[in-house]
Amino acid sequence: MTAQASSQRTPSMDAMQNEVLAEVRNHIGHLTLNRPAGLNAITLDMVRQLQQQLDAWATDANVHAIVLRGAGEKAFCAGGDIRSLYDSFKSGDTLHEDFFVEEYALDLTLHHYRKPVLALMDGFVLGGGMGLVQGADLRVVTEKSRLAMPEVAIGYFPDVGGSYFLSRIPGELGIYLGVSGVQIRAADALYCGLADWYLDSSKLALLDEKLDQMEWQDTPLKALQNLLAKHAVQTLPDAPLQALRPAIDHFFALPDVPSMVEQMREVTVANSHEWALTTADLLRTRSPLAMAVTLEMLRRGRQLSLEHCFALELHLDRQWFARGDLIEGVRALLIDKDKTPRWNPSTLAELDAAHVASFFHGFDESGS
Repeated sequence: MTAQASSQRTPSMDAMQNEVLAEVRNHIGHLTLNRPAGLNAITLDMVRQLQQQLDAWATDANVHAIVLRGAGEKAFCAGGDIRSLYDSFKSGDTLHEDFFVEEYALDLTLHHYRKPVLALMDGFVLGGGMGLVQGADLRVVTEKSRLAMPEVAIGYFPDVGGSYFLSRIPGELGIYLGVSGVQIRAADALYCGLADWYLDSSKLALLDEKLDQMEWQDTPLKALQNLLAKHAVQTLPDAPLQALRPAIDHFFALPDVPSMVEQMREVTVANSHEWALTTADLLRTRSPLAMAVTLEMLRRGRQLSLEHCFALELHLDRQWFARGDLIEGVRALLIDKDKTPRWNPSTLAELDAAHVASFFHGFDESGS
């Protein structure tokens, strides 16, 4: 989930049905998120449509593979439609509760899908968009791709499986991405293992043509891999995070967020001093509670299965609207737009370790 898009009105039934486009061409099920004006932010209705279509195609012998994309030129998906969840909580409804349960189930479906899924990650891929693509077998980025789990900026934590896929990025890179919420581009996405292939966006139409013409002689996954090998590459030079890796691994392995910020201001690691100061300033704008819970969640996630990671995120969700900083973050950034959230606590120095730990009380990591 993230805060990049919001709905101002309830769409008509026809509009809702068109928010996910589905068609089968040459034994490929094409799914398109179709809310380009809202950067393809996903609603509960869209989650249900995607789940229904994937379930149908899973047992359809005519469908060999799935292609997932977003409409328009700006975004694959900029996350969950956070405004509707805010409104639900404020009015005493349960939409926000249903949304997370069903969104996570959809994400799990994609992780376990028995037919190969090709995700075309053109433009913004934020929050809930990352949840959709990280379960795909083949994740393609372009020069326009901007990937992030930016939840801490709105007082939330990186969910949709973030506790699993961020925690498994080498070194402390995933901790950095989750705790800071920064966006990365194609080269870093490949370096971090959050994408598999790079293709110029100008070649996406050609890729579509080739998919329509593909002959299914190999296994479906092998056929798609062979096609991508002819048009895309798997590494790019000059990934910024590669150069910053020693500093990131040092600072983000420290015990807590206050220690990280303190050392970034005082300690120089290699040629990263300017980055460290900028990052320290950025962290001071984020929700202290959200960053602290994110850090603990990601470190726990390293030891948990995919299913247990989703269970942990749901455990946090059930408390977060009432006890976390999300409602205040959405108010400041989306509702009143004063951009001055009153976080609780307001500073890193006021963080209470026992309070942070309380969010994890009652979670059974064994899954029993």
